[in-house]
Amino acid sequence: MSEPPTEADDDPIGLAMARKVLDAQPFSRLVQARITRFGEGAATLEIDVRPELQQQNGFVHGGVLAYAADNGITFAAGTTLGPAVLTSGFSIQYVRPATGVRLVARAVVVHTGRRQATVRCELYAVAAEGAETLCAIAQGTVLSTA
Repeated sequence: MSEPPTEADDDPIGLAMARKVLDAQPFSRLVQARITRFGEGAATLEIDVRPELQQQNGFVHGGVLAYAADNGITFAAGTTLGPAVLTSGFSIQYVRPATGVRLVARAVVVHTGRRQATVRCELYAVAAEGAETLCAIAQGTVLSTA
């Protein structure tokens, strides 16, 4: 389940700065993404499901899932590599169609070196009553550009 941000997450260098960076991305504003966790090798990105983000069968479009994985992976890596990072590549496996009221991407750094991090991201579709269903798994590599 999605965890609300804690007071420690709200320091100006952590969650608040991550939210400013996300808001500076026009595409992130378009999908109305938000960061609900940032720090200690992890990041959580959430998107409310609305008709504009669905494909013709009513499932969340795979491109939206890929966007959430990519950004979740990059933000999680930024917690260990610093703010100047870029995704160098990622793969995603769709395990079931995403339906529900919210999409949650939880990314966790599994390894960090001096200039790159490897991150795993699980994407969940959240039903109106709060039940979460795994819908995709992604893994990516993020490089420090500093």
